[in-house]
Amino acid sequence: MADRDLSGFVRVRGAREHNLKNVDVDVPRDALVVFSGVSGSGKSSLAFATIYAEAQRRYFESVAPYARRLIDQVGVPAVDAIDGLPPAVALQQSRGTPSARSSVGSATSLSSLLRMLYSRAGHYPAHQPMLYAEDFSPNTPQGACPTCHGLGRMYDATEASMVPDDSLTIRERAVAAWPPAWHGQNLRDILVTLGHDVDTPWRQLPKKLRHWILFTEEQPTVPVYAGFTPAETRDALRHRTEPSYQGTFMGARKYVLHTFATTQSALMKRRVSRYMIASDCPTCHGKRLKREALSVTFAGLDIGEMSGMTLRDLADVLRPVAQGQAQAGRAGGVISRAASRQQTARRVAAGLSAHAAAPDVRRTPVLSEEKRTAAQRIAHDVLDRLTTLNELGLGYLSLDRATPTLSAGELQRLRLATQIRSNLFGVIYVLDEPSAGLHPADGEALLQALKGLRAAGNSLFVVEHDLTLMREADWLVDVGPDAGERGGEVLYSGPPAGLQAVPQSRTAAYLFPGAGVTPARRRETRGWLRLEGVTRNNLRGIDVEIPLGCFVAVTGISGSGKSSLVSQAMVDLVSQALGHEPPVADADEDDADGPAREATRGRITAGLEHIRRLVQVDQKPIGRTPRSNLATYTGLFDHMRKLFAATTAARRRRFDAGRFSFNVAKGRCETCEGEGFVSVELLFMPSVYAPCPTCHGARYNEATLKVTLRGKTIADVLQLTVDDALAFFADDASLARPLTLLQQIGLGYLRLGQPATELSGGEAQRIKLATELQRAQRGTTLYVLDEPTTGLHPADVDKLLTQLGGLVQAGNTVVVVEHEMRVVAASDWVIDIGPGAGAEGGTVVACGTPEHVASLAGVTTSRTASFLQRQLNPER
Repeated sequence: MADRDLSGFVRVRGAREHNLKNVDVDVPRDALVVFSGVSGSGKSSLAFATIYAEAQRRYFESVAPYARRLIDQVGVPAVDAIDGLPPAVALQQSRGTPSARSSVGSATSLSSLLRMLYSRAGHYPAHQPMLYAEDFSPNTPQGACPTCHGLGRMYDATEASMVPDDSLTIRERAVAAWPPAWHGQNLRDILVTLGHDVDTPWRQLPKKLRHWILFTEEQPTVPVYAGFTPAETRDALRHRTEPSYQGTFMGARKYVLHTFATTQSALMKRRVSRYMIASDCPTCHGKRLKREALSVTFAGLDIGEMSGMTLRDLADVLRPVAQGQAQAGRAGGVISRAASRQQTARRVAAGLSAHAAAPDVRRTPVLSEEKRTAAQRIAHDVLDRLTTLNELGLGYLSLDRATPTLSAGELQRLRLATQIRSNLFGVIYVLDEPSAGLHPADGEALLQALKGLRAAGNSLFVVEHDLTLMREADWLVDVGPDAGERGGEVLYSGPPAGLQAVPQSRTAAYLFPGAGVTPARRRETRGWLRLEGVTRNNLRGIDVEIPLGCFVAVTGISGSGKSSLVSQAMVDLVSQALGHEPPVADADEDDADGPAREATRGRITAGLEHIRRLVQVDQKPIGRTPRSNLATYTGLFDHMRKLFAATTAARRRRFDAGRFSFNVAKGRCETCEGEGFVSVELLFMPSVYAPCPTCHGARYNEATLKVTLRGKTIADVLQLTVDDALAFFADDASLARPLTLLQQIGLGYLRLGQPATELSGGEAQRIKLATELQRAQRGTTLYVLDEPTTGLHPADVDKLLTQLGGLVQAGNTVVVVEHEMRVVAASDWVIDIGPGAGAEGGTVVACGTPEHVASLAGVTTSRTASFLQRQLNPER
C-alpha cells in the first residue's frame, strides 16, 4: 500500500444501518479494498447498505421523478454523512428472475452482436431477402420457431411416462400422472360411472380404452357416487339415485399439459413435469429459430450452431475474421477447423463416434467489401468481450447456456466482464464475495481482472472471506468482532499487515497463520459406493468410488463436472436405487421451466447396502416471501406459539396456538395483514415501505400482544437473535436443542423472525443443515452438500467442519463439492474432477487422501494438487 498513491478517501460518519454502531471510517479511493469479518458482523451493511446505497441515492436525485419510480432503489441509508463519494456500481450475487429464455448471450449482450453479424455479413441462400437482427432472436415473434415458440424443446406425455407400472390396476393408481388425493379418486370414480374396468391390470385392458383414458380430448360430465363399488354404482345409475356430485373427466395427458401450463404452484408444476418427455423441436432441432434465420450461415455455421459453441471455440472461429482474413481461403480453413473441432466434440458428447462426427463445414465465401468491413468490425468487438470472459475462467460456457443453470459466482463474473468492457473511470465497484464458488485457480484470474479495473482508475470495495484476496488487497476494513449485536464495529482500517496487531479480530488468526496445518486424523472407510458408467452433462461414462463412513471432498475448477457428479448424477442414482423420487430441493422453487434437459445414466454396482437414507442440503431459499422465516422453517415457531397459548392470560382469553401466528386472521394486524409494513405510493416517486401505522411493525393485533411470556410478547420473541433466544428458552429442552445447533453452526446472530428473503444462500443451507442435525442419527445416511462454505468466514468454516465431522463420527457419509482448500485438507478423501472445464473436464484426474493428492502436484493434470499442497505445507 505504501507504494500506491491514493488520491483521496470516502469518509463515512455515523453509519447506523442494521447492526452498525455509529461507525466512522475512512476508505481509500482508487484502491482494492476488502471488507472482512465473520458472517453477520456488518460488513455488507457498511459496503452495500450504506456506501453503495448513498451513492445510488445521490445519482437518482438527478433523475427525473417519473423515471425514479421505474427503478428499484435501495432506500436512504442511516448515516450522518459520507464525503468524497463517487458514483458506484454494485455487482451482487442475486439471480433476478429465473427464465429459460435468459442466457449467457443475453446477459453479456454477445447474442445481440452475433445477430448483427449474421444480419449484415451472413451468407444468404439465393433469392432470400436480408433479415434484420431481430429475425435471429428466439425471443421475438419475428425470429422464434413457430413450432416451439422459441424454446427449442417440445414437451409431451407418453403412455410409458404416465403409467410407469402397467401391472397395477386403475384403482391401484396405475395412471401415476393423475393428481393425488381427492382429484385423482374423482377421475377413477368417473371411469366407474362410465362403465370401465378399474380392477384389471393396466396391461390387460384393451388398447383402445387405454388410449382414450390417457389421450382423449373429450371431457364428459357424469354423476359420481363417491365410495360406491362398481356394482353399487351400476345399481345407482339404474335407479337414478341422487349422485354425490357431477364429475368432469379429463384425460391424463391433457391434465399434465394443462397443469404444467397454468398452475401457480411450483410444487404441482414440478410434480407433473415428471411425466413429461422433453425432446428437441422437430422443426428447429433445438435451435429455437425459424427456418429462414437458420438458413443464413457464417463460417459455414448457422447462428444456432455458433451459439452452442463454447466461448473459447467461438473466439477461435472469430479471431481470423477480426484480423480481416474472412475472405481469404486460409482463414476459411482456420474457421473450418475450429468449427469442425466443436461439432466433433458435440457429437462425441451425444454418444456418437468421432469418425462419424466429421462435419460438413463450408469455407467462408468471399465477402463483398461492405460485408467484410461489417464482419471485421463486429467480430473484433465480440472477440474483445470473449477474451475478457475467457480470462475470467468462463471459456467453457456457451452463449445459449441458460442463466438459471449457472452458479451465483458464474453470474457475478459475467456481470464483472461486462463492467470491465465498459471502460468506466472514477467509479466505485462494490462486489459481493466475487470469489464465491471459485476454485483457487479461477480466483487468480479474478484477481487480475479486479486489478485491471483498479488500474483503469476505479475503486473496488469487495465484501469477501477469501484469504488470498485479503492478502492482495491495498486496504482492509475488518468489521466485528462477532455477529449481530456483538458486531457492527470497525476493528481495523488500513493495510492488511496492520491487522495482525488487532487481537479482537476474528480474521487476523487466519490471515497470519503462525504454523502449518495440523494433519487431520483420517477415518477408515466402512465400504465403497461404486458408480459405473456415469453420464450427465460433461461426464461421459466415468467410474467413481466413494468411501462410506468418511468425509469426502469433490474438487475441480469451475465447470469441471463436480456438481454434475455429486449433486445430480449421484443423487439421482442413489434416489432411484432407494426407490425414492429424486429429491426436490424446494417446493416453491419457481424456475421449473420444464423437464430436465438430460437424464442421468449409469448404475450403482456396490455399497448401496450401507445407505438407508439420502439427504441433499442445498443453497436454495427456505422460502420466497417475508412470511417464511428462520422460526417457521425450523419448526421453532410451532412450539413457541404453544408456549404462549399455554399461559394463563391466553387460556383466560381462550387463545389457541393459531392466535399467535401472523398468518392467521384472528391474531394478526388487519391493517398490514401480518406483514409488519405497508407500501406507500408517492405518485411520481418510487413506492416506499413503511412500518405499519397500526402495529408499528409488530405484525399482531393489540389483543394478541397483551399476552406475554416472561415479560415478552410473541412479537418480542421473534425479534430475538438465536443467541438471545437460547438464553431466554434455556429451560425448555425442545427449543434449547435446535437453538444450540443453530448457534454451533454459526447462525447465532440471526433473528428468529428474519424473513427468508433476507437470508443468503449459505445461511439458508446452514439452516437446513441445523434442521437436519436435530434428527436422530442412525449412521446410514448419505449427506450431500454443494459448496457449503459459500459466504462463510474462516471462523464459521471451523464451526461447520465441527458439525459435519459429528455426522461422520455417527457413522454417516458426508460428500461435499468444495473449493475451500481448508475444508479439502480436513477431509478424509479427495476426488478431483478435471482437468479443464466443460468438454475438457468430466474425468477423475486424482483421488486419495489429501496428502496423496497434494503429492501429485506437478506430476498430474490436477489443478487442485498444487493449491492443496500449499494449504497442507504453507511454509513451503
